[in-house]
Amino acid sequence: MTTSELPWLPLLRAEAERTSIGQAAKLLGYSRTTVSLVLANKYPGQTERVAEVVLNILGRVACPYLGRDLTPDECKAQSSSQAPTHNPLKLAHWRACQRCQNRCKGE
Repeated sequence: MTTSELPWLPLLRAEAERTSIGQAAKLLGYSRTTVSLVLANKYPGQTERVAEVVLNILGRVACPYLGRDLTPDECKAQSSSQAPTHNPLKLAHWRACQRCQNRCKGE
């Protein structure tokens, strides 16, 4: 899979276009040079760590049930888990996830 096919890259590109490469880099905790090279598909190293940071910061999912943002992994874990029949509050949250338009589906 090339860098241009990765799902996190459009998030990074959109943030850089919305603000600037420098601002996106600052938000992510990387240098402007790193972000610029990643966007140009010229970064000499592995991009897995950059991808993880981009998804955790820019790929957050609004959870209407909790009223806060979740990481994609948190959302996916909640929405794709088994129904927690032992706890009525957790079951209500799980049921809300099953109908949520922002739901991250398990892969």
